[in-house]
Amino acid sequence: MRNRWLAAGITAGFSMALFVAPHFSVSADEKKETPKKIEPWKPEDFIYTEFAGAVRISPYAKWAVWVKSTVDKEKDGRVSNLMLSSLTDSAEIELTHGSDHFNSPVWSPNSERIAFLSDRKRPNSKGDPAGTQIWLINPHGGEPWSITEFARAPRRIDWLDNDTLIFSAQEDASLFEQEAKKKKDDSEVVDDEAHEPPVRLYKLNIKDKKVTRLTTNTDWIQGWAVSHDGKYAAASHSKSLRYAFDQKFPPLAVLHNLTDGTEKIIFTEGRVRPRGFEWAKDNSGFYAAAPFSTDRRFLTASIELLYFYDVNAGKSVQVALDWENGIGSDLAATPDGFIVGLAGGARFQMARYTREKSGDSWTWKRHNVEGDHARNLEGFEVSEDGKTIVYSHSTASKLSQLFRAQMDSDKIASPFQLTKLNQNLVNGRAYAKSEVIHWTGSNNEEVEGILYYPQNYEAGKKYPVIAAIHGGPMGADKDLWGESWAYPIQLFTQRGAFVLRPNYHGSNDYGLKWAESICCGKYYDLETPDINAGVDYLISKGMGDPDRVGTMGWSNGSILSTSLLITYPDRYKTASVGAGDVEWFSDWANVDFGESFDAYYFGKSPWQDPDLYIKKSPVFKMDHIKAPVLIFHGNADRNVPFAQSWTYFRTLQWHGKVPVKFVVFPGEPHGPRKLTHQLRKVSEEIAWFDKYFFKTEKPFNEALKEGSPLETAFRLKNVSRSGSRYGTEFSAKPKSLLIPEVVKHGELEVGRFEVTRAQFAEFDKNCKFDAGTENYPANGITLEQAKAYAAWLSKTTSQTWRIANKSEATSWYEKKDGENTLDYWAGYALNPEDAASLAKKAVELPGNAALLKAVGSFAGQGKEDEELIFDLGGNVAEWVLLPEGKGEPIGGSADQPADQRSTHAPNAAYIGFRVVRGATKEPAKQ
Repeated sequence: MRNRWLAAGITAGFSMALFVAPHFSVSADEKKETPKKIEPWKPEDFIYTEFAGAVRISPYAKWAVWVKSTVDKEKDGRVSNLMLSSLTDSAEIELTHGSDHFNSPVWSPNSERIAFLSDRKRPNSKGDPAGTQIWLINPHGGEPWSITEFARAPRRIDWLDNDTLIFSAQEDASLFEQEAKKKKDDSEVVDDEAHEPPVRLYKLNIKDKKVTRLTTNTDWIQGWAVSHDGKYAAASHSKSLRYAFDQKFPPLAVLHNLTDGTEKIIFTEGRVRPRGFEWAKDNSGFYAAAPFSTDRRFLTASIELLYFYDVNAGKSVQVALDWENGIGSDLAATPDGFIVGLAGGARFQMARYTREKSGDSWTWKRHNVEGDHARNLEGFEVSEDGKTIVYSHSTASKLSQLFRAQMDSDKIASPFQLTKLNQNLVNGRAYAKSEVIHWTGSNNEEVEGILYYPQNYEAGKKYPVIAAIHGGPMGADKDLWGESWAYPIQLFTQRGAFVLRPNYHGSNDYGLKWAESICCGKYYDLETPDINAGVDYLISKGMGDPDRVGTMGWSNGSILSTSLLITYPDRYKTASVGAGDVEWFSDWANVDFGESFDAYYFGKSPWQDPDLYIKKSPVFKMDHIKAPVLIFHGNADRNVPFAQSWTYFRTLQWHGKVPVKFVVFPGEPHGPRKLTHQLRKVSEEIAWFDKYFFKTEKPFNEALKEGSPLETAFRLKNVSRSGSRYGTEFSAKPKSLLIPEVVKHGELEVGRFEVTRAQFAEFDKNCKFDAGTENYPANGITLEQAKAYAAWLSKTTSQTWRIANKSEATSWYEKKDGENTLDYWAGYALNPEDAASLAKKAVELPGNAALLKAVGSFAGQGKEDEELIFDLGGNVAEWVLLPEGKGEPIGGSADQPADQRSTHAPNAAYIGFRVVRGATKEPAKQ
């Protein structure tokens, strides 16, 4: 029962690479925290977090090995590394690094090796081994090495002695399976017990790599634990592949004698179905945690009781915990008994039990454990001598870290922080105040929950309230850090809202009566009023604003959020729901636990009372909903049918009363595992609430690329005024008159640049422009103004200047890339829809045609035997003359995309001109 790890996201996998051993200690200077700027919470903060868990203390309590989980953006998932932390000083060793996966580290009895499971690619591997194999590493230095190449991946490992490992795995493939593989037949037969390979126990000699089968069972071993002397293994055997669905054929507990190969079915009296085992330090027996319920068919809602099996006596006894709610957290054996986290609602009650033998029976005495961290810890491990404990400590307002401490009788003493996880968040974010609160709910009973305060909360003011509802229903929100992609609480408190996480009727860790209170047809009936009563409580205290209430939740939290929307349609203004049911009839057969969940909570199967299932299904009442609803679901979900969210979405669409949006995560199970999907969930959710709940939605343009010149212009509120080649290397002009520079282009002398604002201002004294934009092209020019400028220039210089004819100029403007067009500002090649969106957005920029740049800012156009001409494909579109004397602006412009497949008309502000020197040979009118 060790380390029933609660840290979110760690199940995604583990990683390891070549051993590296940078041994370091934290110096006094390093201990001084450098003050960091407090930044707003971002969606990434809840996705890219680090976790620590799977702690194992070395036999002599000198070191603790643990697994550090981080993200790998390239793999779009989580990876992990083995870490060593000293239990005597502040030293830490990074055992592994990289992006492979490993898990389940276990110390050898002499502390000389650590065994673990890894899917790291093995050098010189032969055949077609499974991805996950057994590896070893010397904690004192060196590289890890693989000692197996199994066709079936080991599922769990432990040590029998210093040279022998025990592991569980599926049996080798049968001929039937081999033939199907040859045929590339990946068809699946549901509940095919005849061909499902049994899971057995094996031992492995690490010296000669010889594998010996320890059991010959024909069923499937699940959890197991080996005695410290290696003589016995207690195991839970699954007897049916459909047990999760209907709980008809329960698992059996078996004691395997590893010395002579015999086995004995144990816990035969009553209904004891162990979920975990922990051997006593003296090998006299083991502790087994098992669910208990008063329901005769199902263990769906239960509390966890504890039993002790005495090997010599061959019988078991229930341990009198003297605690009504049962076990709530981990259990670790000590030389004189065990330490356990008891179920205590929002906070665990740590307790130490001492064992004494009275005649032929054992008795246990409870001692409550005290200490600063005693009510807010999880994932703990206790040393062999019972004197050292390593655990994860956090609160609802404080990120989790690993600590070591001394077990001083009944007190956790001298806690010392081992890890510095998520330092960018620890020192760089503001955390909402949180507290455990109580209110009166259904049946006039007290309901408990966690309340998070708005940032910058001021007493006497009313704030929005959001109910963040946990799943389960046999889940519970704790006074522990529990924020993730599913519940990014700080994003909502940062926006000025209370967030209430209610532990409604049916939640875990509040005793059997509470857990079973919503069974047998009462599902929805108590939980929904419980949650709404919590909102009422905040309103009655003058804290919550009754006109600004929202709800969110995943799985059962989604189910209850929908119930709130239907039951109290005028109260709940916005909702975000993920992977929740709305129609129960089809749920029953399409999830892995349909009968054991639905028939328990509704009291009957759909075939026994179809009207009940229709009555309980929210889909038939969705015309009541008045709030905008955002829906999420993975299409590989086996806990809640993916079709449920389609039904939800289409039904709200059909009624047409509220905005609804449905986001699908391809290939994802009940919760998204890919980082990109998790980030999308949080980003969509907070944007939904910004728009419909907080009413603070910021204008967002999907075509505006982050980091592009246009996006930068909006951030700086000022378009770059970069210098121009004009006036530098092409600057030989009389000071008395800014005469356009020309270059030979075929038989013509063409203006090297578009006519600038400074040049045009010499002609038109009313032309005004901002300082620093003298070399920007003259813009907003009509054809008549362009022709008048050419006539004035001709008269002033006694040379012939004119506007080019289209027939002689068209080829100049064809296929000119890399110019100042809207594509440049966007940072990518625009399609018509994005171009229209950005063109509309660009007009919001301040200034006169803010997308223009100084002439010559981009690479010039021209062949090797011709001099360069600039801005033919961008900046301003340029007037040319048609035969009948009319004009047409051609060429690219900064406000239009460089799309050769479409014709774009520039806005008037982005039309200018360039001039040609010399008489025309065309009959067009000037």
